[in-house]
Amino acid sequence: MTEKEKMLNGELYNSTDKDLVADRLYAKSLCYEYNKLQYSERREMNDIISNLFGKVGENFNIEPNFFCDYGYNIEIGENFYSNHNLVILDCAKVTFGDNVMIGPNCGFYTAGHPIDAKTRNTLLEFAKPITVGDNVWFGGNVTVNPGVTIGDNCVIGSGSVVTKNIPTNTVAAGNPCKVIRYI
Repeated sequence: MTEKEKMLNGELYNSTDKDLVADRLYAKSLCYEYNKLQYSERREMNDIISNLFGKVGENFNIEPNFFCDYGYNIEIGENFYSNHNLVILDCAKVTFGDNVMIGPNCGFYTAGHPIDAKTRNTLLEFAKPITVGDNVWFGGNVTVNPGVTIGDNCVIGSGSVVTKNIPTNTVAAGNPCKVIRYI
């Protein structure tokens, strides 16, 4: 099994594998091109995202700066909007439904590292997917950790660190993020 296959299967893998390094270099080169475009060059910006991501809806807007690891593991639905400084570490699939809005300085991190120092020091890591439903709004400075699912019609308050699944039709906030109320 290749290191990429291990990564996509959620197993421990070596991120310094030459093929994974090449994939990241390609994605980061596209992010660089994206981030240096003028705001008036929206068509060119959207073309880069369409080529970088695994799937895009027809209507989306990602404000620069934007950064990701691979790109091909990211899927966005219709009417996707992200404010400035979105970071997606997409070692595993990151799926966003329709009508998702993301505030500035948010991060979605599928990558994780072993707790055991001896294993961690071998440079092995793992990745767990992140899934976001439809009609979800993230305030600014939200962090979403590996393996989290956020249901439909949710609001995630600014500054939240989402470490566990958030059920549908809820407002959640805090560190760690917890349901405040049902909608």
